[in-house]
Formats: sequence, structure tokens, C-alpha cells
Amino acid sequence: MRIKDVISTIETIAPLDYAEDFDNVGLLIGDQSTKVTGVLVTLDTLESVVDEAIEKNCNLIVSFHPIIFSGLKKITGKNYVERVVIKAIQNNIAIYTMHTALDNSFVGVNAKICEVLGLENREVLIPQKSTIKKLITYVPYKYAEALRKALFEVGGGSIGNYDNCSFSIEGTGSFKPNDKSNPVVGQKGETHYGTEIQINITFPKHLENKVLSILKKEHPYEEIAYEIMTLENHNQHIGIGMVGELQEAQKAEEFLKIVKQRMNVGVIRHSKLLEKEIKKVAVLGGSGAFAINSAIASGADLYITADIKYHEFYKAENKLVIADIGHYETEQYTKNLLVDFLTKKFTNFAIVLSVCNTNPVKYL
Repeated sequence: MRIKDVISTIETIAPLDYAEDFDNVGLLIGDQSTKVTGVLVTLDTLESVVDEAIEKNCNLIVSFHPIIFSGLKKITGKNYVERVVIKAIQNNIAIYTMHTALDNSFVGVNAKICEVLGLENREVLIPQKSTIKKLITYVPYKYAEALRKALFEVGGGSIGNYDNCSFSIEGTGSFKPNDKSNPVVGQKGETHYGTEIQINITFPKHLENKVLSILKKEHPYEEIAYEIMTLENHNQHIGIGMVGELQEAQKAEEFLKIVKQRMNVGVIRHSKLLEKEIKKVAVLGGSGAFAINSAIASGADLYITADIKYHEFYKAENKLVIADIGHYETEQYTKNLLVDFLTKKFTNFAIVLSVCNTNPVKYL
């Protein structure tokens, strides 16, 4: 197994196309063609994590957070980032990260929080825009079914919980081949009219290259007439944050005690507790102040996130409870999620859960 095999597997649940623009994701250090000796999964890549990878014979570190976030102009070891990069390169250890691509995954960071807290009926809190593409193409009648089937096989026509979705219209197409053409039907220099099927099919944007590749492979024409457009429709399975429901409503204080225990939290900073019970809960791993209004709009009774500043707690406006449980704490189970996923995919290979606690925040 090579690094590229691990990467392609991870990207089935966290395609990098859905990472935020500000992020730095993908293979940060290493050669994807390198044979893998072992995979160490961590939340952050620190020197101690690289040491652990060396000790456990893992030459690939899969890290949720990117160790290289902004550009490096010099690598002299003057700070923790440069020291990690130097040590990883010296020991031939590759580092891969997916960060906000997994944040925006329906089975990613926020789904894991919901699982730990027992939240059901989950929905994306803030759907990511421009994630759905639409292909319109025109094909002779007798080739239409084969082309549709080929597009379905690479993921075209997937909408929410439905697959193989398309819409077709029959009509008359025309074209006039010139002297340099090699037409499948019709004659050079003559306008040809024939029955064609217009196929309409949507697909997630990360599959665009696959969809175009199969279109060019399966379509009989030398020149293929097609259009691709980006839709503004919300994608219910791609976006940041998640909203779910408790099986039974609970008093705010009692539920926060459960959150503290299940999320292994030392302290919870929260806004004023309201008298109404908690039933609907919004969660967003990491820094989530930007989504407070979205949590309110979703009808959530409680919003669990991290890195809330003093004045941002006022935004609760007595409409919900804001609970800041800590950045590390909201994301800590992400590495368990990745280990479980990779272990199922690579049953006879060493997928190691890092034992290093990389939380930089300590509590007295």
C-alpha cells in the first residue's frame, strides 16, 4: 500500500474540494508514491507526535490540523512548526491533513460530536454553497441509456439519499461536418438531422473530472455538445456544523453535565441558562462564533462550540444557550473517527491512534 492509497480512501469521506479557501490541506510533506509502513492518526502534528511515529514505525502521519498553515520562507528550526517539518523530512515521514474538508463532511467532525452526545435526526447547520453541478448533454437515442449508466457509475445523479437521478428530453439535433471532421453519422459538407436525447444530470463538484472523463469516453460523437453549470441549491450533506435532537428533552444544567462527562471537559463556559428544556442541539467543532446566528435560526436550544469571546456570549439573546467546551475538546474524537474508518478499509494494516495529548490549553 502506498501513501496515495490512504489519501484516496480518506478523500471518499472528506474530498478536499470542500475545504475552506483559507485552509491548507492535502499532502504537506512527502511523496504520495512512497510505500506505507504504518499510519499514525493525530489531531495535531507536534514534535512529540513525530517521535511517536518514529517509535511505532509509521512513515505517514494523518493529522486533522495542518502543521503548515501559512507560507514558510525559511526552515531553520526557530519555532515549533519548522522543527516539526525538519524532523519529519529527516526521518522520511509524510504528513497529510484534511482539516475543514472533514469539518464540512456529513460523516465528519460534527457527526462524531453528535454521535458522542446521542443526537438524532441530524442536519447540516450551514450548507456550503456552490457544491452541486449540473451536466446537460445531447446524445443519439440509441446511445442514451449506456451513457446514463456510465455517468451513474462514477457518482453522477446522486442527490441526498437518492442515486441514479436524471431527466431526459427527446428532440432533433443538427450539425454539418466540415472537411476535417470524422463524423459517426452524417456526411461531410451536409447538414445532418437526427433524433437525440438531452440528458440532465447533477453531481457533487468534486466528481467533475470523473464525469467529464466518462462523458468523453462513452459519448459517440467526435465533438461533444455539453454544458456544465454550478447550482445554488443547498446540498444537505455538505457544510459546516450540525443540528440534531435528543431523544428526550432535558433541563439545560443536567444536559451540560452530560456534555461535560461525555466530551471529557474540565470546564464549560456558557451563556445564561434558560428555563426551557434542551431538545434541539447545534454543534460545531473548533472556532464557531461565526455560526451563532445560524444556530439561533435553526431553532436550536443549545449551541456547543469553542473559542467564544466575552461579547459574543451576548449574541445568545435569551434565545438559546451558548456552550464553549474548548477547541481541543470539540475535536478530540476526530482521530478516533479516522482510525475506525481506516481500520475498516485496511484490515491487515497498522492504523495507529496517537496517544499524544496535543491540547495546548491547560486548566488549573
